[in-house]
Amino acid sequence: MFEGLSGKLTAVFDRLRGRGALSEEDVSAALREVRVALLEADVALPVARDLINKVRERAVGQEVIRSVAPGQQVVKIVNDALVEALGGAGAPTGIDLNAPAPVAILMVGLQGSGKTTSSGKIALRLKNRDRKKVLLASLDVHRPAAQQQLATLANQTGVTSLPIIPFQTPLEIAARALDTAKRELYDVVILDTAGRLAIDEALMAEVAEVKRFATPHETLLVVDAMTGQDAVNTAREFHEKVGVTGIVMTRVDGDARGGAALSMRAVTGAPIKLLGAGEKLDALEDFHPERIAGRILGMGDIVSLVEKAAATIDQAEAEKLAARMQKGIFTLEDYAKQLEQIGKMGSLQGILGMLPGVGKIKQQMAGANLDESILKRQAAIISSMTAKERRAPDIIKASRKKRIAAGSGVQVQDVNRLLKQFDDMSAMMKRMNKLGQKGLMRGGLGSLIPGLGNKRPF
Repeated sequence: MFEGLSGKLTAVFDRLRGRGALSEEDVSAALREVRVALLEADVALPVARDLINKVRERAVGQEVIRSVAPGQQVVKIVNDALVEALGGAGAPTGIDLNAPAPVAILMVGLQGSGKTTSSGKIALRLKNRDRKKVLLASLDVHRPAAQQQLATLANQTGVTSLPIIPFQTPLEIAARALDTAKRELYDVVILDTAGRLAIDEALMAEVAEVKRFATPHETLLVVDAMTGQDAVNTAREFHEKVGVTGIVMTRVDGDARGGAALSMRAVTGAPIKLLGAGEKLDALEDFHPERIAGRILGMGDIVSLVEKAAATIDQAEAEKLAARMQKGIFTLEDYAKQLEQIGKMGSLQGILGMLPGVGKIKQQMAGANLDESILKRQAAIISSMTAKERRAPDIIKASRKKRIAAGSGVQVQDVNRLLKQFDDMSAMMKRMNKLGQKGLMRGGLGSLIPGLGNKRPF
C-alpha cells in the first residue's frame, strides 16, 4: 500500500534535501508536485487541497527558509500534516471493548468488501490477543451460504458461531445471538450483517433497524481499499445514514495508491481502526496514523515490524536456534525453521515496506521480478530430504538430488542452488564462531568474507 505515492514523494523530497537553501519558490514548486502525486494516488481533491494549504502555511515561514536543513524540515512538516489527515498522533486504535459484556460489534458494508472474512479475523484477534470469549453470528439471510461461510470461519479460528435456524429474520437472529451471549457468558458478540452490490434504501433500512435493536458498542464499516474513491463514497453514505464508529479497510496489500485511506478520515469523520493486509486470518493490523505516515514518506515502520515479529516468531525456538548458531551448529533443519518463521511474518514486500529507506530497493526488486515464492520452494526442497540428508547435506549426490528435485517439483539446478547457499551460510557461521565477538569487532566484515582478509570491503 502507498507504493506509488511513496515513490513520488520520495523523489520530490530527495531534490529538496539536495539543496543547501530553499526559497519560497522552491517550496511552492515542490508542493505542486506533492499535490499532483496526491491526486494521482486517488486522494479526494478537497483533502489534497487542504493538506497542501496546511503544509504551505508552515513551510514558507522563516524557520524553514533559514533552518540548517530546510529540505528535512519540509519533510517533517509534510509528515505532521499527513498524520493529522490520517487521524492524529496518539489516536485510539483497534476495537474499543470498554463496555459491559457481552460487547456487541456490528459489521456493516457492501457485498464483496470482505466483511465476513474481517469478522472472522477480528474474532481470531480478540480470542488470541485479548483472551476474549467470542460469539460469531451471521445476519445475512440474502446471500446464499453466507451463514455457512461464517460458521466455517468460526471453526477455523476456534470460536463459536451461532447455530443456524432457517427462515429467521435478521432481527430474530440478532436477538438470539445477544440472548445466547448473555446466558453463556460471552465477552464479545460479532453481528455480521448482509451487504448489497450497491447502496440502496433496503440495505440502509435493514442495517439501521438491526443497529437500533442491538445497540452495538462498535459499528465497524468494512470497505475495499482497491475501490479507491468508491470506498470513500461508501463510507460517507453509511456514516451519514447509519452512523459508524470505525472503518476496517481490506485488501490494502493490493492497493498501491492508498488515496482512500488518506481521504477516509477527512471525508467521513470516522477513524480507520484496522487494516486487512492479506487473505490469511491473522492478516489484520491496527491503524496507526503516525506509522502509516512514516511508510508513505519512506521512513519505514520499525515499531509495527517488531510487533509483527514478536507476534509470529516462536521465542523459545529462536533462542534455541541462536544458541546452536553460537556453537557453529547450523543444519538444513535449522534453515527450514528460519524459512518458516519468515513466512509467518507475511510477504517480503510487506516486510520491506516497514523498513526505513528501502523505497528504491523495492523498486529495483520489482524491476528484477523478484520471485517471492522462492522461500516456499526452498522449504519444499528441504522437506523432500530425509532426516539424515538434512543433518548431513554432504551425502547429497547426483541420484539423491534427482529424487529430491522430483519430490519437491523443482529442477536439479534449484537443489544445487539451495545447497550452495546453505554451504555459504554454514561457512560464515563457522567463521563467526571461530573469531568470537572480539575477533569480529577487530576484523569487521573482512574477517567473515574469504579472500578479503583485512582489506577494506569497498
